[in-house]
Amino acid sequence: MSALLTVDGVFKTFARGGLFSARRVDAVKDVSFVVGDGRPEIFTVIGESGSGKSTLARMILGIHAPSRGRLLLDGMDIASVRGGAARHAFMAKVQPIFQNPFEAFNPLKRLDHYLFMTARRFGNAATVREEEEQADKALRQVGLSLAEARGRFPHELSGGQLQRIAIARALISKPRLIVADEPVSMVDASLRMAIVNQFKALRDDLGISIIYITHDLATAYYISDRLIIMQKGEVVEAGDARAVLAAPRHPYSRQLRDAVLLPDVAGTAHGPVSAP
Repeated sequence: MSALLTVDGVFKTFARGGLFSARRVDAVKDVSFVVGDGRPEIFTVIGESGSGKSTLARMILGIHAPSRGRLLLDGMDIASVRGGAARHAFMAKVQPIFQNPFEAFNPLKRLDHYLFMTARRFGNAATVREEEEQADKALRQVGLSLAEARGRFPHELSGGQLQRIAIARALISKPRLIVADEPVSMVDASLRMAIVNQFKALRDDLGISIIYITHDLATAYYISDRLIIMQKGEVVEAGDARAVLAAPRHPYSRQLRDAVLLPDVAGTAHGPVSAP
């Protein structure tokens, strides 16, 4: 069985500076990995701001094309998906969850509008009743219901509720892959575990693979199957999540690891700061 996603020697180069002083900067440098090779998984990309992790996410979503290398979804080159039916099919398979749920929705539009629109576009809903059924089913998969979202504007709900509605919206298309870019960084600490537990349920109950982009090692340790750690566009460490975070080898990985308190498989703990 081929991998769901293959990232093969990917680079992304941007031009920085003015017309006469432009220089080329590699935001992502020779990154390779596979996701969903035989089973759904949570694959985490860890790095601080400027590490290249969000640029990598945008390439996986088809927003940026790689400067070199290939990204394949079910063997199809993502960069070749431009529009029409191919783009529609790609968007149904790969859904994003963004960092700030308040920016994901127009504050002047009711939340059920987004759910019904997605049901029409990706769920083939032909009637109002089908739209409502699909929206309610997706919302119930994240612990909400259509009754709680119907007629509500974004400002009427908490950040945690909005993020769960964003996840529900993504589920309507029945995706195989969700790209979650810092999905809990704008959510209260008390709600972070509820959302990351939701990702585990999507993997275990619905068979969806998730690329979890984060700088938060505590949640990464808790939910990840495998991970890569990025620094300045490069992968400095990769492997089984618990093994890498329990005994990181690269100095940058150790620096990140020492900044948080993570449970150790041997029963010890490291670092001065407790996990959220």
